This record gives sequence, C-alpha cells and structure tokens, in this order.
Amino acid sequence: MVMKEFLKYKEEIVRLRRDFHMHPELGFEEERTSKNVEKYLREIGIKTKRIAKTGVIGDINNGSSSTIALRADMDALPIQEENNVPYKSRIPGKMHACGHDAHTAMLLVSSKILYHRELPVNIRLIFQPAEEGLNGAARMVEEGALEGVDKIIGMHVWADLPSKVIAISPGPIMASVDRFKIVIEGKGGHGAAPHQAQDPIVCASSIIQSLQTIVSRNVAPLESAVVTVGKIQGGTAFNIIPEIVEMEGTVRTFSEEIHSLVESRIKDIVKNQSMALGCRGEVIYEKMNYATVNDETLAGIGWKVASQITEVVEQKKTMGGEDFSEYARIIPGLFAYLGVRNEEKGIVYPHHNPRFDVDEDALPYGTAFEVLMVEKLAELEK
Repeated sequence: MVMKEFLKYKEEIVRLRRDFHMHPELGFEEERTSKNVEKYLREIGIKTKRIAKTGVIGDINNGSSSTIALRADMDALPIQEENNVPYKSRIPGKMHACGHDAHTAMLLVSSKILYHRELPVNIRLIFQPAEEGLNGAARMVEEGALEGVDKIIGMHVWADLPSKVIAISPGPIMASVDRFKIVIEGKGGHGAAPHQAQDPIVCASSIIQSLQTIVSRNVAPLESAVVTVGKIQGGTAFNIIPEIVEMEGTVRTFSEEIHSLVESRIKDIVKNQSMALGCRGEVIYEKMNYATVNDETLAGIGWKVASQITEVVEQKKTMGGEDFSEYARIIPGLFAYLGVRNEEKGIVYPHHNPRFDVDEDALPYGTAFEVLMVEKLAELEK
C-alpha cells in the first residue's frame, strides 16, 4: 500500500498544522510562521533564504540541471474563529480559515521526506506569504522565487470535496480576479427639490443595473464571467441628495478576451450613463490575479500519481481566484485539490467561514501527492 509510508507522518503533520493554526498571521506579517518554517528546514539540512519580506524558499540541490518547485501559502484571514477545539486560534480576530496552515505543514513534512530521497532533480520549496488578496506570489516571483525552476506544483485543501479525495483538471480551473472602484460625482441638493440637483444615487443605481447586462448580453452564453458590485456608499441624511457616491466590485473571467471585454464595457457604461444623467463618472480598475491554468501534461501525470494514493475526480472550475496563477503563467504548473470535508465529524463549513476546519486524516495524502509527484517528474527527467 502506497500510503503506508506516509501515514506514519500524520502525527507530525497534525502537530505542525495545529501550531500554525493557533498562531495565525495576516499577509506579510507571517514572522513567527516564517521563523518556524526556516528552523524546521535548517534542522533537516536544507538551506533557506528569506524573500518577499516574510516569504521563505529552501533548496534541495541534487546536482541536476532541472528544478521542480513545490509551493505552500502561509497567511491567515481577519476572522474571529468560532470553533471550540483545543487548537483554536489564540489571536483575536485572526484565523486560518482557508487551510494555509495545513498547506504549510504538509509541505514541511514533504520537504523532509524529499531531502532524504536524493532524487536526480533539484527541488525548490516555496513558502509564500500574503495569498489572501495581496498577491504575495507576484512579489515572490519578482524577488527570484522561480529562478532556475522548470515546473511547479501546488495543492489546496478543499472543503467541497470528501476527505482524502484528490481533484485535478487540465486547463483553466480558477478565475482571474479584478477589483474596480466607481466614483460618481453629481450636484448635491435638497431631497425635496431634485430638479435643482444632479443625483449621483440615481446615476449609481442606473449603472449597477446596466453592469448586470455585461455578462447576460455581451459575453457568449458558453463562456464564464462574473460582475459583482459588493459595496456602495453615498449620502448622509434622508433628505439630502449627496455630491458623491462610491461603489466597489469584482470581475471574474477565465480568458483574456472576455477579461478585456468586461473591463471595456464597465468603463463605457460608467462614462455614458453618468453623462446622460448629468454626473461625472470615474472608474479605477485594478487587475489582481490572472486565471489559474493547469498545464495539460502535468495534469495528466498528476492524475496518474494521485490514482496510486486515493480516489481522483475532476476539479470543477471555480470563479474564486488564486495567486498560484503568477507562477503557472510563467512555467508549467499544476494546482491540485485535497478533500477535507467530513460530515460525520461535523467538518462541513466552507472556506473563509469562522467555523472552517479540515479533516486532519486527509493531510498525509497531501504530503504523499507532493512527494510522489516530484519523484515521478524526476523519473521522467532521466
């Protein structure tokens, strides 16, 4: 049985994961986490380097001309944990509600196993800060995390999948993430005399309605896109027409063509609707993450490797985003998913929920996949 070797590491993976879980740190604040990662790797014999403020890379140099990278993210979220467990977060208002504590623990143990394998390939260990909305991956790339690396593997625990199941699919699997802010400037006045004002609230309402036609009337029905306005602010009293209304939202797409179309239509709608209603509109558009696209060859290899370990299923596309895309757009990458849902144990809450947790029985399967994936790629490099 392939898993027999890896199941003996469960206690160590769980111990590491629980320690990280009790001490969550937000993006680019992962000082304790990074120090513990460095300490663990150095005690094994792996040289480490700190980059991107709190990021850590470790290198297992086996004298090869090829290098394979494994990546884990380390940051937590600004959420107050509601779980009643012994390893509950000890930091008020901060919680590992997306499983990055598990990612870090799995990769640390994978690193130890791989160090002693002496494979005919070099291995780059990437412990990344600030995945949650701060695009720590881009900063890691800027500071050299991928220098000399040929392929990269990432793994995410997944609350929608049954425990121990691995999901893999080729091609686009997670959407690009954009953020926009719309500022509508009108002319303030009395609510009883709207004819003397230029109402930015009415203008904003019209714009929001029109934005919803972008996907329904501009994007082909077989394509995927999302335009969501998640925040709107304007006004100070019930009888005052304000000067300014501000809105913020997000755009999610898979293809560059649709991505450009949606951005262009948002800007056109804001400009034209504002002008028509006597206001002035401005769009501040920020591209945050690219779409995450799995290399087809690596996905095929990953499926075969995972099949030796556990049940494997196709991963459904999600409009959520992941900055692993920063690596996978430069070199071939594979982003796999590990099921951690266990209804019998009550582990059923989604990511970013204050009661999110993982079935720790699944974690050795993640380590097994990382190790065996590197072994298989090393074998193919011969």
